[in-house]
Amino acid sequence: MIQRNLKAGLLKRIDYKKVLILFGPRQVGKTTLVKHVISELQEDSIYFNGDDVTTRNIWRLDQIALLRQSFENKKIIVLDEAQMIADIGLICKQLVDQNSGIQLILTGSSALNIANITQEPLTGRKWEYFLYPISFSELIRYEGLLTSIQKLPLYLIFGTYPEIITSQQDAKQLLTNLTNSYLYKDILTLTGVKKPMLLEKILKALAWQVGAEVSLNELSKIVAADVKTIDQYIYLLEQVFVVYRIGTYSRNLRNEINTKKKIFFYDNGIRNSLIGNYSPLEARQDIGALWENFLLSERKKLLAYNGFYGSIYFWRNKQQAEVDYIEEIDGKLYAFEFKWNPRTKVNFPKAFVENYKPERTEVIHRDNFWEWLQTYPY
Repeated sequence: MIQRNLKAGLLKRIDYKKVLILFGPRQVGKTTLVKHVISELQEDSIYFNGDDVTTRNIWRLDQIALLRQSFENKKIIVLDEAQMIADIGLICKQLVDQNSGIQLILTGSSALNIANITQEPLTGRKWEYFLYPISFSELIRYEGLLTSIQKLPLYLIFGTYPEIITSQQDAKQLLTNLTNSYLYKDILTLTGVKKPMLLEKILKALAWQVGAEVSLNELSKIVAADVKTIDQYIYLLEQVFVVYRIGTYSRNLRNEINTKKKIFFYDNGIRNSLIGNYSPLEARQDIGALWENFLLSERKKLLAYNGFYGSIYFWRNKQQAEVDYIEEIDGKLYAFEFKWNPRTKVNFPKAFVENYKPERTEVIHRDNFWEWLQTYPY
């Protein structure tokens, strides 16, 4: 069993007063984690799945009395895929305000429905957490440091979804199924996207541009759609936890570029599935993009699980000098360059160092990455 870093944090938030909401892509282990948390509490629980029609018929504003009766005096109420329930925020507000001593736990695959709908009704009545695919620190605990480092090429190609880790021999088929069912079916359902072919074109275009600055104007030419539509589709992909954007760092120096963003995937395997390339590292031309996407996603997991409150960026000026990744905490900058080859010589741009005086600069490569992915704060 792969122990998740988030488990201890969730257990601390169980107070039988506020709603506990666990976000994350499908198939990252939200249900399994919730079941492990419940087993630790040793309380009677009842489970509902928002994908079921029966559940949706009971979880309704005009059926609160029936809903409460269905709990059967259980102390812990779990609602999986809560984004499928209309008015879920108002329903939970009524249940919480009745002060019935139950613990509501919701899981969701879309921030569109849960975060937005619960924002006002559950103000001051909820705790929110995000679960990612398996993190490198979780892998180390599961299989040991040496094995995890040896398997690094597999993680770069196939990603770290739980089922991929535990069924590596079926990785290609599992990723293909996950991509087809989640990216193209679930996303269309959750977001109400009307043009599935355009969504597929945008996803593939983003997959090919991982690690590069993304121009919406250039994307519009590639996929034959207007900029506003593309921006909206990317926003929807962010809300269902497929991609995320990183902006440029700037203090308004005139020669810096601050309009473009980089877009990364939460998981390397999903990205490679989209472009249909599972070739080993030695046969690939995109190792730099794979390495950067992997490191940023893994660092994102580490920061989230450790309560990071700063901001993340990349930096580039008009002379094309660049810093791959920056973390800003309490006004201090920590700058990093990513190189697959540990022997690659790297000099941080003089313009960046002199203007911003970073607290720390470091090159992250395949010989030291495992330390960086376990170190926070500095």
